[in-house]
Amino acid sequence: MAFAQAENRRPIFGAVATLGVSDRVNFLRKTYAHLGAALIAFAVITGGLIRFAPSVSWGFSKWALQGWTWLLVIGLFMVVGYIAERLARSETSRGLQYAGLGLAVAAEAFLLQPLLWVLMLKFGVYSKGDVAMMLAGNATPYMSGKAGSILLSATVITLAIFIGLTLTVFLTKKDFTFMRGALSIASFAVLGIILVSILFGFHLGALFCGAVILLMSGYILYQTSLIMRDFPPSAHVAAALMLFSTIATLFWYVLQLLMELASDR
Repeated sequence: MAFAQAENRRPIFGAVATLGVSDRVNFLRKTYAHLGAALIAFAVITGGLIRFAPSVSWGFSKWALQGWTWLLVIGLFMVVGYIAERLARSETSRGLQYAGLGLAVAAEAFLLQPLLWVLMLKFGVYSKGDVAMMLAGNATPYMSGKAGSILLSATVITLAIFIGLTLTVFLTKKDFTFMRGALSIASFAVLGIILVSILFGFHLGALFCGAVILLMSGYILYQTSLIMRDFPPSAHVAAALMLFSTIATLFWYVLQLLMELASDR
């Protein structure tokens, strides 16, 4: 998975913290409106791929989950994420900013496909014939039985974590940007563990998922403070992209944690 990058804390000319109250509120309103639109688009694209293009979704998922191929997928995803971030930070073109946000949303939707197929095939109520028809592209897959419940729970939990932590920053007005260094170190540690697990083939269980969820929670606190203090007023698309990437990663690991817990029952 891609992890949100810690932002440079240098003072930015025209940053939100230096604006009047109305300008600051307008910036935040635009940021969270774009974030909401990105999350809706993410859900539509993710569900649309499985529902209306199951052969594409399954073909990518089957390829991605073949041993070392997942390492390549992560590498490509990180490159795409870097490009998307650079586009979203464009100071010359609003169109490039939206292109960056759209690219990130599409990439996250594709990256989630393998996990959703594992969810459906492991926890869905399907007969062997149904599974064979789905994999052959002759039947439309859907989140049946326990799979749908797990997916819904993951969505609710992710949104609850994000909303709760966001309100914590807004209501307490505490500055969490001091967490930058610790979050960066923890992110590199997590990426290293993921790399080692792929190279040596060991399973990352529920404890690892819980640790990443805590890490993403820290990023939400940090990034929300960063947006309130240091982002320039024209960077609402980049701010929305930063938060979206963190929420998408948080959702991935919440979903994986629930699947791990369900498997142990």
